[in-house]
Formats: sequence, structure tokens, C-alpha cells
Amino acid sequence: MQRLIIRRAIGYVPTILFVTMFVFSFLLLLPLEPTALLVGTEEGATPERLEKFRKELGYDKPIPVQYVRWVKGVFTGDWGRSLRTRERITVELRNRMVPTLELAIGSWLVTILVALPVGIYSAARPNTVGDNTGTVFAIAGVALPNFWFAILMIYLFGVILGWLPTNGYVSPWVDPVENLRRMIMPVIVAGTSSVASIMRQTRSAMLEVLREDYVRTAHAKGLSEQKVLIRHALRNGLIPVVTIMGFQIANLLGGAAVVETIFNIPGLGQFAIQGAILVDIPVVQGVLLVFGTSVVLVNFGIDILYAFLDPRVRYT
Repeated sequence: MQRLIIRRAIGYVPTILFVTMFVFSFLLLLPLEPTALLVGTEEGATPERLEKFRKELGYDKPIPVQYVRWVKGVFTGDWGRSLRTRERITVELRNRMVPTLELAIGSWLVTILVALPVGIYSAARPNTVGDNTGTVFAIAGVALPNFWFAILMIYLFGVILGWLPTNGYVSPWVDPVENLRRMIMPVIVAGTSSVASIMRQTRSAMLEVLREDYVRTAHAKGLSEQKVLIRHALRNGLIPVVTIMGFQIANLLGGAAVVETIFNIPGLGQFAIQGAILVDIPVVQGVLLVFGTSVVLVNFGIDILYAFLDPRVRYT
């Protein structure tokens, strides 16, 4: 098992390097340097002042030198400063990490607690009322855009019924109850699409496994349906579901930007959108690097999880 972990970790090193190159390349896509976009909007901007900014930020160096310098800064904790506020990117990211983690973890809890049981039930009871209801929900969950669903939730539970706050964020360390009230709608909105996708994938995988000979043999031995599902079918049925869960991480992080903006949650997604609007490239690079690294680490964890679900993976 240790060999598998080491081998997988080494295999992801090129992926991490590719992520850094991809994130850094955003700087090259701009028609103007960030310093020109920043200084050009200020009164008294001169070529001398522009050149001073270029030297301070290192944009006067060749692109490969800038990249190496930036990567060194990433690994030493110096991610640069915001071009607008001059605050350190690491400080800004740390301040905004908790709301995004709350949103991500809450959405995944909703996904696991809803999608897996409903998917398993639908596979065990195909073509029943419960299965058909789950199918309708899955289609609606995938088709409904996050921003539209968020607006509907705000209008229903915030405006008409007045049960929940419509926007804003309160730290769990300040008021846990109010934090929970304000995060209910964002978590549901962010997790709905993942719930729908994983629920249908769970149903399909379990239906395929339940047709296998070893499952029929377990039934023939007189085992209860619950034992057959949990002990024999579920472990093999979860293998393709785990793959989809890894893919859903990227969708969840991308959707977090929309959800955080609509509900006015000061998380990383909202921070990235603000940075993009203000052409604050270090901010966008910092958030993308966090998101990209998170996706890589989650997929690394999924590779290790494969080894527990399917021992054959340990020897490949």
C-alpha cells in the first residue's frame, strides 16, 4: 500500500507543475500588462511610473524568469500582492478559505447523505414510484442552472416565507446558529447538481452489479436483501461512483463562484470574480492555484480509495 501511495504521489508531480504553468499563463493572455491596466486608470500615470511598477512587480524580466520566480514564491509562501489593495494574496486567501470550505464540505455531505441512499434504493426497486421520482429529480437537478435555482430559493424561503436570510455570512466562531441558517440555502444550491449526477450514476452502477452471478448466488444462499446490497453489491458498485465524485469536485468549485456571489459569501469564488472584474491577476492566479491543487489532491485521494474498494488496483 505504501508503494502505491508513493507511486501515485510521484505521478501527480507533473500534474502539479502543469497546473502552475496553466495558472501562470493567464498573465500572458492579457492584451496589456497588469501594471498598465492598473496605472493607466490613475491620475498622473506616466511612462516612468509604469516602468517603476514593472520593476517592482518583476514584469520587466523574461517570461521564463517570471515563471520560475513565481513558482519559487508559491512554494515559499510568497504569492505576491493584490494589484488593487496591495494586501498579500496568502492573507486574503486565508481569510476567505473558511466560507468556501464550509460550502464545499456541506455540499458534499448533502451529496453523500442523499445521492447514495436514493441511488441504491432506486436500483433495488427499479421502475417503482420512488425510482421514477428520483429520476425526475435527477433530470431537474442537472438541467436547472445554479443561479436560477438560487434565485428561486431566495424568493421562496427568504422573501415569501421569511424563514432564512437571503444573503451575507456570519462566521461559525461568532454565531454558529446564524452561520447555519445563512449556509443552508447556499449548500443546497451548490450540492443539487452533484446529488443528481451521483444519484443516477449510483443507480446505474448498482443495477449492473445486481445482475452479476455472485449476487444471484448470495440470494440463493438465503441472505437478506439488505446484506446482499451492503456486503456484496455496494463495494463493487461504488467504484465508478467514486470516479464521478472526483469529477464533481471541479464542478463544485466552479459553481462556488456563482453561489458565493449570489448569496454574498466572502469566499474564494467571489474573490476570484472580483479579481477578474478588476483585472487583478495575482488574485485570480492565487484562487485558480488553490482550486487546481485541490482538484489534484482530491483525485490523488480517490486513487488511494480505489485500492481499498478494489484490491487489484494495488498490484497495477
